[in-house]
Amino acid sequence: MSPRSLTLLKNLARNSNASSSCIQTRSVTYMPRPGDGSPRAVTLIPGDGIGPLVTNAVEQVMEAMHAPIYFEKYDVHGEMSRVPAEVMESIRKNKVCLKGGLKTPVGGGVSSLNVQLRKELDLFASLVNCFNLPGLPTKHENVDIVVIRENTEGEYAGLEHEVVPGVVESLKVITKFCSERIAKYAFEYAYLNNRKKVTAVHKANIMKLADGLFLESCREVAKKYPGITYNEIIVDNCCMQLVAKPEQFDVMVTPNLYGNLVANTAAGIAGGTGVMPGGNVGADHAVFEQGASAGNVGKDKIVRENKANPVALLLSSAMMLRHLQFPSFADRLETAVKRVISEGNCRTKDLGGQSTTQQVVDAVIANLE
Repeated sequence: MSPRSLTLLKNLARNSNASSSCIQTRSVTYMPRPGDGSPRAVTLIPGDGIGPLVTNAVEQVMEAMHAPIYFEKYDVHGEMSRVPAEVMESIRKNKVCLKGGLKTPVGGGVSSLNVQLRKELDLFASLVNCFNLPGLPTKHENVDIVVIRENTEGEYAGLEHEVVPGVVESLKVITKFCSERIAKYAFEYAYLNNRKKVTAVHKANIMKLADGLFLESCREVAKKYPGITYNEIIVDNCCMQLVAKPEQFDVMVTPNLYGNLVANTAAGIAGGTGVMPGGNVGADHAVFEQGASAGNVGKDKIVRENKANPVALLLSSAMMLRHLQFPSFADRLETAVKRVISEGNCRTKDLGGQSTTQQVVDAVIANLE
């Protein structure tokens, strides 16, 4: 190659590098509609146990971000017989709710307010995202599982009665309508989020009619999404596979009870219930809360010491911001939370640290861009 050609190539490379350094990295693909920046009202239920601690953490971070939302706060507690009418009216008006855990009494005939919310608002889909957080050591790597659970029927239908003294009958209700609806949501979620596989979890080898109907509905919906791999797994084998090779799963769609068990198992594998976000969504309303239900009201000692982990609800509130079409605020919040976890200097006891809830909040706020 001649010296002149070599000089020309060097100049071309230099100009190319200079041009590339001027390219903007900020995304411009989200084009809001006029008025999308108007502040949105969100119903806030602090709940029981650690709920007030972690919801207050969200309030502080939202204020620091100047997020375009404001909260309508209501006191609701698990021992109440029903969710107060004014709270239901607020959620129906605002369409979106953020809540802490509501304690469900064991036995005694008191119904779960969590289940009541899902039924009255028809929040038919529960979504829990269980994934490895950079910097948080776990036994398994490359875990990124989304558990989508039918939320309104199955064993949670609440149809129980005592036939004769000492004999109780509990009915499991499965309908084609609800099964198809949750299957459609799971495949639509996979399609919109560039997920590659949907796994239906069942026990159709024993409950041939009920879980058989669920599987039949999933298979029919799967035919409409040829670009997404569909498979099925029996729930007991699913639990074994989760603890052995969780990275094999992508999106999982389940009936009600199985989804609760699978989501909590996956959360424990990926880092614990304190860091897994989640939400419940229907056609008109959405309620965001800590993803895994196990321990979501915490222990009294954690509350007294102010050492509740706010990460799960902070990430759930990022999901809420995205749902409200405030994606840049969601990105900022997620980035700040992940940065705090990755640095490892500020962690609550469940993640191997000794930080208080407020110290984690302060660290997240300090890392907001």
